[in-house]
Amino acid sequence: MNGVTGRMGTNQHLLRSIAAIIKQGGVRVGADEVIMPDPILVGRDVNKLEKLCQLSGVQKMTTNVDEALADPHNIIYFDAQTTGRRAEGVRKAVAAGKHVYCEKPTAVSTEVALELYELCKAAGLKNGVVQDKLWLPGLLKLKRLIQNDFFGKILSVRGEFGYWVFEGHTIPAQRPSWNYRKEDDGGIIVDMLCHWRYVLDNVFGKVKSVSCLGATHIPERIDEQGKSYVATADDAAYATFELEGGVVAQFNSSWTTRVRRDDLLTLHVDGTKGSAVAGLRECYIQHYGNTPKPVWNPDIEQPIKFFEGWAKVPEQEVFDNAFKVQWELFLKHVVKDEPFPWDLREGAKGVQLAELGLDSWEKRCWVDVPEL
Repeated sequence: MNGVTGRMGTNQHLLRSIAAIIKQGGVRVGADEVIMPDPILVGRDVNKLEKLCQLSGVQKMTTNVDEALADPHNIIYFDAQTTGRRAEGVRKAVAAGKHVYCEKPTAVSTEVALELYELCKAAGLKNGVVQDKLWLPGLLKLKRLIQNDFFGKILSVRGEFGYWVFEGHTIPAQRPSWNYRKEDDGGIIVDMLCHWRYVLDNVFGKVKSVSCLGATHIPERIDEQGKSYVATADDAAYATFELEGGVVAQFNSSWTTRVRRDDLLTLHVDGTKGSAVAGLRECYIQHYGNTPKPVWNPDIEQPIKFFEGWAKVPEQEVFDNAFKVQWELFLKHVVKDEPFPWDLREGAKGVQLAELGLDSWEKRCWVDVPEL
């Protein structure tokens, strides 16, 4: 596990996924058979690695990735490093004959992202990309509604994502400073359009075209050493997507917004038969028969209590951590050859949409999304 000393690598992949899988006794694949991961933590900071070992209960660590790759006991290479370092790590892993699982964006360009997929494919190695939001309870509830034809014909999807990331002058920032430096592969378009690609493709329909406007609303921030720096990357993105079937999707992604909605991410889906609003965990629905009939009249107090016309989708399933669910699927894919469609080619699609979003912003126009 390379790069697990970072926020995402530590919390989601090590503690809430791999360490949790070990604690539960592995991944059950039969009456008498479980898959038990045996991780080695790889990073550049010995002190951070030692603390992580104590925190997670993992025994093995090293600062030498080549040494870990050379050990035949290790058969999977996981990469949660910063994006710019990922391609080199994956190339080394492929050369060492390891199966590859990695965070997104999988590379800094579509060309390199596709190259990594082709390298794995040519070497006969299994590969996957993290697409965690597909297993969020809120999105799973949305998928169940679609499967049961709750919406009828889906007309539009409106996504609102983000929160206020403090600049660091008085209150410390809650995201790393590299996120706001283009030269360090930062920017919300590169980060979030990768997510919106797999969410839209897998839940609502393939993305056909994109129109995107980025912005750097906060020009200066404070880094981890307390020094001011110029923010060279976008901290907000306002994008519209055209999907197959005529569905229109709009996503606002921002680290410069204050939240007055149900969750840090909400998806509002409108259809001919009904609508739904899903957060990370909860989902609220309004059927055609429960839809009020408002009349525009700003001269009187609004008589309709709009929030009261929505019903909460009940808890019909038990949901596990989204990252952990996908880890278990990937482990089954490697060990038992079970299907895993979220390969590095799917990861390249996310990088492609981010690149096209940046292209749209620069040219100030709609851009088509070609097949890879």
